[in-house]
Amino acid sequence: MSEDRPDLDEDKPFLSHLIELRTRLMWSVGVLLVVFLMIFPFYDTLFSVFSEPLRSVLPEGELQAIQVAGPFLIPMKLSLVAALFISIPYLLYQLWAFVAPGLYRHEQQLVWPLMISSSLLFYLGAAFAYFLVLPLVYAFFAGVTPLGVVYQPDIGEYLNFVLKMLIVFGLAFEVPIATVLLVRTGAATREDLAAKRPYVIVGTFAIAMLLTPPDIISQVLLAIPVWFLFELGLIFSRYFKKKEVPEEASS
Repeated sequence: MSEDRPDLDEDKPFLSHLIELRTRLMWSVGVLLVVFLMIFPFYDTLFSVFSEPLRSVLPEGELQAIQVAGPFLIPMKLSLVAALFISIPYLLYQLWAFVAPGLYRHEQQLVWPLMISSSLLFYLGAAFAYFLVLPLVYAFFAGVTPLGVVYQPDIGEYLNFVLKMLIVFGLAFEVPIATVLLVRTGAATREDLAAKRPYVIVGTFAIAMLLTPPDIISQVLLAIPVWFLFELGLIFSRYFKKKEVPEEASS
């Protein structure tokens, strides 16, 4: 058997794969639950840090809770989401570990670099949104509030808005990974992607317009980094061209 073949046991029953998937899901949920239980007692501090970008621009420096159970449910939801963010590297590891046996040896060599880089890029995108984009967006909304209107958002609406922004920017920063994978798998060549640069630029601004609030600040701050990361992915993709699989391995 060729060294480049996947480490698969053709006689391995399908049920064993389901058992392995169930085991990895149970470990993932267990780790997520442990992290949640560890950070939930600090929900007050967590929400204070989480809401600081908005409270800093509010006249009274306070949010409001419209729903009756909001003061309890919103911090719990925030703690769960924070636990999910913290557990992302482990969850990605479980995902890669499950699919790795079905990959060729030269593809398995990319597992750890892709897992580490995808986690770092996601965190980088979320941090970019939290420290740069959100303060500018909040300052813009607070500045355009009409006279006689008190700008004091609900904590539930605020949480949903921030989570959407963090996830959108976190996923948008995965563009270099997607670019490298397209070239590596042979789905597209680096030259083809570079030739489609004008469409990518227009597409990034169109997607940013759909995924961000109706303000030019967040749209530009999403589209420009995505464009830059696409160019960065093109640069790195030249080192990750598709390798030819030996004829014995592909037969």
